[in-house]
Amino acid sequence: MVFFVGLLALALVRPAFGADIDLRSAVLIPVPGATRPEQKAAQMLLEEVERRTQFRIPQATAPQGGKPVIRLLRAAPGRKAEGYRLRSTPTEIVIEGNDSRGVLFGAGHFLRLARMSRQSFSIASGLNIDTAPQTGLRGHQLGFRPKTNSYDAWTLPMWEQYIRELAIFGTNAIELIPPRSDDDDDSPHFPLSKIDTMAGMSKIIDDYGLDVWIWYPALDADYSKPETVEFALKEWADVFRRLPRIDHVFVPGGDPGHTAPEYLMPLLEKQTANLRKFHPKAKMWVAPQGFSQEWLDQFIAMLRKEPAWLEGIVFGPQNRVSLPKLRELVPQRYPIRHYPDITHAIRAQYPVPEWDVAYALTLGREPINPRPHDMRAIFHLLQSYTNGFLTYSEGCNDDVNKFVWSALGWDRNADLMNALREYSQFFIGPEFRDAFAQALMALEQNWRGPLLGNASVNTTLEQFQAMERAATPQQLLNWRFQQGLYRAYYDAYIRARLLHETAAEERAMEILRSRGPDGIPAAEHILDEAATHPPAAALRNRTYELAEALFQSIRMQLSVTKYKAIAIGRGANLDAIETPLNNRAWLKGRFAEIARMTKPAERAAAVREIVHWTDAGPGGFYDDLGNPALQPHLDRGLSFDQDPARLVSSMTGFAINPDTEIAPWRMSWLQYAGAMNDSTVSVNYPNLDPTARYKVKVVYAGETQNFDIRLVADGRYEVHPLRPKDRPVKPVEFDVPQQATADGKLTLTWERKAGLGGNGRGVQISEVWLIRK
Repeated sequence: MVFFVGLLALALVRPAFGADIDLRSAVLIPVPGATRPEQKAAQMLLEEVERRTQFRIPQATAPQGGKPVIRLLRAAPGRKAEGYRLRSTPTEIVIEGNDSRGVLFGAGHFLRLARMSRQSFSIASGLNIDTAPQTGLRGHQLGFRPKTNSYDAWTLPMWEQYIRELAIFGTNAIELIPPRSDDDDDSPHFPLSKIDTMAGMSKIIDDYGLDVWIWYPALDADYSKPETVEFALKEWADVFRRLPRIDHVFVPGGDPGHTAPEYLMPLLEKQTANLRKFHPKAKMWVAPQGFSQEWLDQFIAMLRKEPAWLEGIVFGPQNRVSLPKLRELVPQRYPIRHYPDITHAIRAQYPVPEWDVAYALTLGREPINPRPHDMRAIFHLLQSYTNGFLTYSEGCNDDVNKFVWSALGWDRNADLMNALREYSQFFIGPEFRDAFAQALMALEQNWRGPLLGNASVNTTLEQFQAMERAATPQQLLNWRFQQGLYRAYYDAYIRARLLHETAAEERAMEILRSRGPDGIPAAEHILDEAATHPPAAALRNRTYELAEALFQSIRMQLSVTKYKAIAIGRGANLDAIETPLNNRAWLKGRFAEIARMTKPAERAAAVREIVHWTDAGPGGFYDDLGNPALQPHLDRGLSFDQDPARLVSSMTGFAINPDTEIAPWRMSWLQYAGAMNDSTVSVNYPNLDPTARYKVKVVYAGETQNFDIRLVADGRYEVHPLRPKDRPVKPVEFDVPQQATADGKLTLTWERKAGLGGNGRGVQISEVWLIRK
């Protein structure tokens, strides 16, 4: 958990300051006449010190006989909101907040700088920090609902601890989720009812002086009906009435809910008046999420009338246009809040760039996912268009990312490594300040490039194992420490399996190449042996132990069967750890088909097709479009740093748990090159034979089966009109108009029907061969 790092970097350069101040005998002098948040700041400081050091710091109203003093103050009005000054001398630490939040955040900064361990408590002398946040809104969504991978099991004391920790690193807003959302009505993990937990969280947030937001989807089917509107007004009022504090309500236009602007906006005007009966200063926000182009046009036209009841707009997942474009379209009176998805790796607003399919099939959509570099790239690209951010989270799997965003929100030039060092020192311990920070960076690098060749995965595991051996019993029980270990062991086990199963498939294919159909029994035996005798049992077993530890420590539900997670795709990746990572299932299906063939020539041809699958013949070209290492002709578009949402660039996507009942899928069909909304996917072929005739063979697999696709050559010659994807999945062939290749070059472009709404996914192509006829 990372914060204030630009200015904080001064405090982390030890030689710039005097000797450490020993604070074991210190006293705390709280703010005179303290407000409730200032009282919480003092309580937070005392409890967090005691938790780490075993010292209970006494409170006093004046210095006590030469003992070191930790003094909390509130400055006179006039300084920048939420800022503070932090100064240390050999006898006194002064934390002077510019306001009540500044006192809270200053106390948090002190805790992050202090070196605390069992029976040890000190801080550098000579600190002189004067800082205030550069971004106004710095928040995170914490939703108590069944769909999350951990939150649904948290008690109110657990929520207070987490909210406190976010505040220590400068978070000033928390977003809640109402009792009715797009979730099951109940969870076996709920310790308290949804509304009681929501009301309790609102009080906790208010006690710390932070803003309370509600993400409130409009879920009813038809708001054109007056009776539906009346029902919604009463239902929302019952929630508004129960919460002691609400500052803002954000209503997404879709996912969930799907209401045209002509009905949504009048509903929200009524709900704003409804809200202000109970919280007179509360404000209403809305997002054009999931809107079609027609609905977006309607929405912008309504905004241009500048309704006074509306406070601002939210940019989150499933927006048709980029944030810069939305800022251009929306009247300037309305601020735009960023709602970045920091929790998902795939099928996400900001997917992991060029992820390996082995990770996608196993770790899935909601893994433990430290992505500090990716988070910084997103922040730097987009933050200037907004008034701040409040992140989208589905559980504690994205814990590191929350604190990276908070650090950047305070200081946009925050140094990532120093930020992670603060996170590591405060949460793990000063002895792991550097090692754990570096290991978190290494986890992100585990996901860079093809996994087969990424030997750094094993180095990352060695880093974590060294810390594991040196850790105290308390650190081994620390859920953040356990999360890092779980990912390191999981990643290393998946790589060991990938190497093992890939080698087995290569041996099987070599037998088929040399022996033809007669080699099928031996090839099948090799594949089966690899599947039934996996490698690295110690890595697998330790991963299972850590999953159990995480359920006990922080209620992470890494398995549906063991820990009652709501679904495998909701973070339960322990259940996917043995997912096949080679083409064994597809090959066995083909072997069964070949066994039913009666003609030797037919059987031989079928085996040749298997072993020469990627061969496009003389003068031809093959691309596995979902594999970044095998897509030489794909127009990838912009880099991740320039287009992290892939709104105008191709993206790597995955079909997780596809419908393979008709026939098993090849690994190459489980990944694809895709495009969002009205963008396209293109491949470019230079240096063709202008006198030759060509055909294209293509596999339309991917995760979305309900959108038709059109293929065009050179932007004007239709190769095929809009057509559905093939079921079962199979290669299909089309002639390329000779006019398109007459100049010796060819661009093939896939597109879908323009203007559609929803999640934006549609154009998905797995494999393509350009074949010279």
